Amino acid sequence: MHLAYPAVLSSLLFCTGLYGVLARRNAILVLMSVELMLNAVNLNLVAFDVWLSKAARDTLHSGQALTLFTIAIAAAEIGIGLAIVLAVYRGRGTSDIDKLRDTAESPDDGGPDGFAPDGSAADAGAGAATDEKAEATA
Repeated sequence: MHLAYPAVLSSLLFCTGLYGVLARRNAILVLMSVELMLNAVNLNLVAFDVWLSKAARDTLHSGQALTLFTIAIAAAEIGIGLAIVLAVYRGRGTSDIDKLRDTAESPDDGGPDGFAPDGSAADAGAGAATDEKAEATA
């Protein structure tokens, strides 16, 4: 078997997964696309391991062993990622990535001390309190 066939298939799978990560807005579909990219890497690892083992008969098949580790890590990653997505869905009512990004704290909101990151007051009440403190110290 030529090395080009699995390499081309792997690159097509990886590009499909990359498109899915960049174009999808649903968090579950993004996780599935990441899994597709990992499977493309696994296919490449096994193909190169088989190709290299033909040259040397006494090999350890490290590509196949690494693929097993990658599959185990991917399963754990999907389990944890799905749990996080379900927790966010229960809390916010959506798994749409754009809507979750919109509901995040914006930089112009006041922090715990009532000031925005640029040092200005977050609201008019805090501004009045700051003016009073400035007059009292002057």
